[in-house]
Amino acid sequence: MVPEEEIWARLEQAGQSHLLRFWAELEPEERSALLLESLALLEAEELADHCRRAVEAYAQEQRPLERLDGRMEPVPPEFLGSVSRSERATLEQWEEEGFRQISQNKVAVLLLAGGQGTRLGVTYPKGMYNVGLPSGKTLYQIQAERIRRVEQLAGEKHSTKCTVPWYIMTSEFTLGPTEKFFREHNYFNLDKSNEVLELCSGNHWVNDTPTPCLFHAIDGNGGLYRALVDNKILEDMERRGVRYIHVYCVDNILVKMADPIFIGFCVSKGADCGAKVVEKAYPMEPVGVVCRVDGVYQVVEYSEISLETAQLQSPDGRLVYSAGNICNHFLTLRFLHAVAQKFEGQLKCHVAIKKVPYVDEEGNLVKPLKPNGIKLEKFVFDVFQFSKNFVAFEVLREEEFSPLKNADTANKDTSTTARRALLSQHYRWALKARARFIDENGSRIPEKPNLSGTEDPPAVCEISPLGLETYMKTKDFPSPFILDESQVELLQKA
Repeated sequence: MVPEEEIWARLEQAGQSHLLRFWAELEPEERSALLLESLALLEAEELADHCRRAVEAYAQEQRPLERLDGRMEPVPPEFLGSVSRSERATLEQWEEEGFRQISQNKVAVLLLAGGQGTRLGVTYPKGMYNVGLPSGKTLYQIQAERIRRVEQLAGEKHSTKCTVPWYIMTSEFTLGPTEKFFREHNYFNLDKSNEVLELCSGNHWVNDTPTPCLFHAIDGNGGLYRALVDNKILEDMERRGVRYIHVYCVDNILVKMADPIFIGFCVSKGADCGAKVVEKAYPMEPVGVVCRVDGVYQVVEYSEISLETAQLQSPDGRLVYSAGNICNHFLTLRFLHAVAQKFEGQLKCHVAIKKVPYVDEEGNLVKPLKPNGIKLEKFVFDVFQFSKNFVAFEVLREEEFSPLKNADTANKDTSTTARRALLSQHYRWALKARARFIDENGSRIPEKPNLSGTEDPPAVCEISPLGLETYMKTKDFPSPFILDESQVELLQKA
């Protein structure tokens, strides 16, 4: 154990000696088991630098907002792919390339799952959330089944058995519940030893309370890059032969896991970094835009550009700056190594002002009514600037993006909107398979083929991500209807 005097000296050097304000009141076992063991892990220089950067970032944040209009340019057409604007043959080529890489065990998926469901009004990780689907499936289960499906398809196409490793980045708050959840559900029939790994990332924040503790706060999903090194994940990827990584956020109920078209597009373009984007719904939609600033790729927030720039249109009538970021990325392992070894320390810190409970001079716990703390966060997309060959790939919002962020009291990004988006998608799949739906009286339910996903479908059907919709071909089904593996045998006999 690090000597007590050395820890005191470290805190003094870092300007944090106030943390020992209540030292004399602690029991010997509290000093030894909690405070000393925790504080011994802190590096004085790193802690001092973190505090300095927080103050500097906050000061920068208070300055008048700099508009980036004159320094911006959209993603050049040669580096922008599109599901809706590409030839079918081209899409098929990209998909085939993606499946080829997957079949060779070169593709992994990395889930960003460090956030708690606070805004949803729950105390457990978002991945465990049930949006109210007829099946009761959680986000984790849906995503696990999608991984199984892409493995099946790649294996069938190339006559092999393949694995898509699933790395889950958690936080101190979500690691334990996530591990327990997967164990209780038998890892949703995935191979635990090959396909599910968890890692933890967090910055150190100290809560000076008379009860000694070291409080860890999530440092944003940009903490991924340091976590990959600290937890030896890059080494594990190297050992498995992984070369390409699909990174995504847990809260998007429509996410395509290791999407072969996206993977194939990026590989075909020789990209080291890529981003899926959706077309902005309207000029000032509050989403970041993927573009170049001074020739360097980054995500520009809607508040950083003027309305005039946001409204600019290209000759085809589309917005010039239309590439809305959805936190869905492609990274090569080589690029991840470069970020970890050279660039992680250069990542920009974003400021979040929070209400942080504290203890006053008399030892009373104070819960502030106004923000009083500075939290620094890093974002996963902050590495775009270091890419040598960056690409973007535009997908359809109604097919691939419906985030779950808020309780149902909000007007968007709720469990209702997420459930509606998924069920609308599955309804479109059923119609494509020429399935028909009947009501409780045996009457045909009128079809609505151009359903957008912003309204409830006329019939409710939930289809397993395992790609079973082909079994619905030209058959009649009641509404609601759940199509999972247990239903296939019955349909085959019908």
